[in-house]
Amino acid sequence: MFSQLSDKLQEIFKDLRGHGTINELNIDAALREVRLALLEADVDFHVAKKFVARVKEKALGEAVLRSITPGQQIIKIFHDELTALLGGDAEPLRLENSTRILIVGLNGSGKTTSAAKLALSLKKQGHAPSLVACDLQRPAAIEQLATLGKQVGVPVYAPESGEKNVQRVVAAALGRARPPGAPGVDIFDTAGRQEIDEALMRELRELKEFLQPQETLLVVDAATGQQAVSVATHFNEALEITGIILTKLDGDARGGAALSMREVTRRPIKFAGTGEKLDQFELFIPGRLAGRILGMGDVVGLVEKAAEAVDEEDAARMERRLRTASFDFNDFLAQFKMMRKMGPLENILGMLPGMSNVQGLSIDEKQLKRTEAIVLSMTSEERTRPDILNARRRQRIARGSGCTVTEVNDLLRRFDQMRKMMKSAGKMKKMMAQMARMRT
Repeated sequence: MFSQLSDKLQEIFKDLRGHGTINELNIDAALREVRLALLEADVDFHVAKKFVARVKEKALGEAVLRSITPGQQIIKIFHDELTALLGGDAEPLRLENSTRILIVGLNGSGKTTSAAKLALSLKKQGHAPSLVACDLQRPAAIEQLATLGKQVGVPVYAPESGEKNVQRVVAAALGRARPPGAPGVDIFDTAGRQEIDEALMRELRELKEFLQPQETLLVVDAATGQQAVSVATHFNEALEITGIILTKLDGDARGGAALSMREVTRRPIKFAGTGEKLDQFELFIPGRLAGRILGMGDVVGLVEKAAEAVDEEDAARMERRLRTASFDFNDFLAQFKMMRKMGPLENILGMLPGMSNVQGLSIDEKQLKRTEAIVLSMTSEERTRPDILNARRRQRIARGSGCTVTEVNDLLRRFDQMRKMMKSAGKMKKMMAQMARMRT
């Protein structure tokens, strides 16, 4: 989402670092470009103006101007101010023994899916969430929530057919018996509208007053730009929301909504939807996003993704097979699936420091799918013993995967090269170990 803004900011700061000394004229010129980049990224005009003013005030400080590396100092100031603009520290949910979370927003913002994603996230943390269907307006909304609840393994309370009173639904859901054990969290998915109207707000105000939730979370589509900020402002004035869930943060929109939201509403972005899959949902951590926008990466986030996606025993087994050069196409497929669990590869690469500066860096997802299709078209024996793949077998694999024989041959050649490298590395390691023993 922030690729365009990120590229422009990195270019501006690269030029700033190129100056041997920095003065007020250098800083003014750079910050003029920064403000233009923010406005082009759909950041609210007043937010961009105040932000640039804060950066300038600190950048003109004596400690910066007399520093040996003033360019780096200004980038540090910019990073800190960008983190503050996004909310400073991460703000997790306020969870109690019995927590009620009200989910609100416009139609199409991703409310129902976000409710299910939040439930899955809480379940992974050891809570006992349940979903309550309060959208009695949209056709099939209850069925959608029930389907999503089944997918994430979370119970869903659905009203009786024909029920039109939301408060009766909520009262019945609260009155049901809850099994003992983990702390209970009820997530209430409410009805949305195509546009903000008084009828919607009145219904939501009455529901909130009746429910008395600990959290009222507004779901906003990040791709809607300035409209998202307007929606957040209206909902906050009417309902006093406690936080925001920003969806479609993996999209190609310009990202200004995320940068403007906290400053305009004074409410934190608590979570971000980073993809269509139900597990692509993250706690919003401002400092990490600021680092990614400035090309600094997010190594901590990458490690957390890897720890969540990769089983410890599988990783140990894979390491042994790599070390002994017994790696086969079954291992290749397992590794492929582990990487898939971590999310789109372009997003993963973007979390590595400096990778956003590499020109022309892109991942061809279609090519990756073709590679996976080739391996899946092999028999179990062929994956274990790639050496038996003669011309006839390769033709069959090409037909089965919808690829050409040339593509199959290319994959086998690259795989063979990789195994030879592993074998050489294994021999080198053994030689080093023998030499170490000789010294003792």
